[in-house]
Amino acid sequence: MHFHVITLFPDMIESAMNTSIIGRAVGNGIVGLDTVNLKEFSQNSYGSVDDYTYGGGAGMLMQCEPVWQAYHAALERLSSPDKPPRVVYTTPQGSVFDEKIAADLATADDVIFLCGHYEGIDERVLEEIVTDNLSIGDYVLTGGELPSLVMMDAVSRLVPGVLNNKESAETESFNNGLLEYPQYTRPSEWNGKKVPPILLSGDHKKIDKWRMKESIKRTRERRSDLYRDWLAERGIY
Repeated sequence: MHFHVITLFPDMIESAMNTSIIGRAVGNGIVGLDTVNLKEFSQNSYGSVDDYTYGGGAGMLMQCEPVWQAYHAALERLSSPDKPPRVVYTTPQGSVFDEKIAADLATADDVIFLCGHYEGIDERVLEEIVTDNLSIGDYVLTGGELPSLVMMDAVSRLVPGVLNNKESAETESFNNGLLEYPQYTRPSEWNGKKVPPILLSGDHKKIDKWRMKESIKRTRERRSDLYRDWLAERGIY
């Protein structure tokens, strides 16, 4: 898995992606990271990559040519040049990113993230290069770097070898369509609150049954939308 990020702020991407678990994966070569500085492809002496929008309106728009050239620079660095990359444009107008999309992206050899700013990017170049328009929620941020980092983190966790046994993604929330059950560690009593006795019983069948029950309960209480989907998948309406 190799990520390529077209951005005005490569340091922001590199700093975050070289930290903690993902940083370890990058350092070990399990996950590749390449940033393309959009400013290097400016078409003017000012080093800017934006201009006013046709038709008027507030804000500036990122131009086609710098993005187009940055995209082709990313193509030259693909880990699998014979396979077309996924090109993700982070936009609040896109489909909402979720675990299923993360798992799908994790199967790609190369994923290019295109980080917009200002009022976005000229539609013409988006039509030429983007394969996936994705959003992390119904709100607007100052740029596409943070959404890209969120997605890269989620995707990286699903790449074989990134997580060790202590960090396994197999029982995480959304893995089976439900939120994860409550978790506890030592001490067995804290501030008068005790760990559920079943977890201390050593009976793994009963523990598994309890955990499933708690996952269903938590999903029903906190994410009724996921709970309805989980029921529908089982023919329960």
